[in-house]
Amino acid sequence: MKYSGWPEEGELVVGRIDEIEDFGVFVDLLEYDDKRGLCHISEVASGWIKNVRDHVNTDQRVVAKVLDVDESAQQIDLSLKDVNDHQRKDKIQEWKNERKADNWMEQSFGEDISDEKYAAVGNDLLATFGSMYEGFEQAAIHGDDALEDTDLSEDEVDAIVETARENVSVPYVEVSGYVDLQAFDGDGVDAIKEALQAAEGNGEVPEEVELEVTYVGSPEYRIKVRAPDYKTAESQLEASAERAADEIEVHGGTAQYHRERNTDEE
Repeated sequence: MKYSGWPEEGELVVGRIDEIEDFGVFVDLLEYDDKRGLCHISEVASGWIKNVRDHVNTDQRVVAKVLDVDESAQQIDLSLKDVNDHQRKDKIQEWKNERKADNWMEQSFGEDISDEKYAAVGNDLLATFGSMYEGFEQAAIHGDDALEDTDLSEDEVDAIVETARENVSVPYVEVSGYVDLQAFDGDGVDAIKEALQAAEGNGEVPEEVELEVTYVGSPEYRIKVRAPDYKTAESQLEASAERAADEIEVHGGTAQYHRERNTDEE
């Protein structure tokens, strides 16, 4: 997604050097439509510069800091020397992520998505998450819930979530749920203990999944699952609650599963 406006002073931008002159270099701004900036020779690198071409090459991708924007003169002044290695690395990664998100938008809504629809959906994600990539990432982790504060339609949300879960790689996702366990016969403590052991897996939990059951307050227990993806985490959470329920019911007890913590006693 290319922005139609102007960059702001102090902003870091990704560009491509498209012309080198003795007095500096011209940079095509890759994130903005039809915008080009000038980096004066004094802003190319620290220290005295004899030849600009010793420091930059045509078609080189760079990260620059915006020093000044004069819309009336159609001029953007840039600095290359004011960007450190850490900033450069982070900005390039951010730019790459947005290019991925750009492809995901086409996957979600078709390659022939209109400019108007793209702008409407993209700007909604930007306003809510700060970037389109973050919007897709949150959709991969939290599903429809991640997009509930947007103005997107139900169909648009479904399309984004489906694409996100197919494409976004996240380190792990974490989900939690709660199960209320009650046993009424004489060996109730043992029955609940066996139900908790069942909830923890009894060897049925995949190696890549971390599952933890903790006591919250009678009769409530928290099940926390960490997994490589949202679908796996949700299925393992529900399976854990079902195992606990099956075990406690064998002993004449009851189990009630819910996603939010019960705060009635607080």
